Amino acid sequence: MQPSFPPPGSTGAFLLLLLPLLLIPWVLLARRRRGRRTPPLRLLVVAGSGGHTTEILRLLSCLSESYSPRCYILADSDKMSEAKIRSFEQKRAERFSNSQFTLDRIPRSREVRQSWTSSVVTTAYSILYSLPLTYKLKPDLILCNGPGTCVPVCISALLLGLLGMQRAIIVYVESICRVETLSLSGKILYYFSDYFIVQWPALKEKYPKSVYLGRIV
Repeated sequence: MQPSFPPPGSTGAFLLLLLPLLLIPWVLLARRRRGRRTPPLRLLVVAGSGGHTTEILRLLSCLSESYSPRCYILADSDKMSEAKIRSFEQKRAERFSNSQFTLDRIPRSREVRQSWTSSVVTTAYSILYSLPLTYKLKPDLILCNGPGTCVPVCISALLLGLLGMQRAIIVYVESICRVETLSLSGKILYYFSDYFIVQWPALKEKYPKSVYLGRIV
């Protein structure tokens, strides 16, 4: 039996599925700041080459102006994502006059077909580079969907949390392309993310901690 989920063009159904999930971190942060006016949430978004950036921007398109500023991080060798992000933010600025975003780059943790041995070294370097950047950005919420760049960023956030310097909620959304197996990033961050979203029921069966919402991008 095939799973039923809203068609890609069904904006209303898409919002009904996604918004309750993204409101969870907002509610948790509001409780943490009880007794004070809750400011907008600083959102850190990890973009990636190929379809990752397209998918993550679709997710962002349904968020309110409360998620601001949006701090984008992408790999230094990613040549296409910046143009997509700037185009998206330009359109968003037409809807929200106080729309704010930043763009930062970090060394890519692993290139396609890079050996595993050298990947350990480049990933460690990327984590060291990400630590001061993540501390500077001070995100309340990190949203990512599978590019290798998200691993050093999320590990940096986890280390800062362990050191008691800052705490960020990590929401990982596995790519729609992943039907039966997780991506390498997903296999790593499944154990560390606060909310791990999958878009196919087969993955929910294999990974019980995950949240299955059907197709959301």
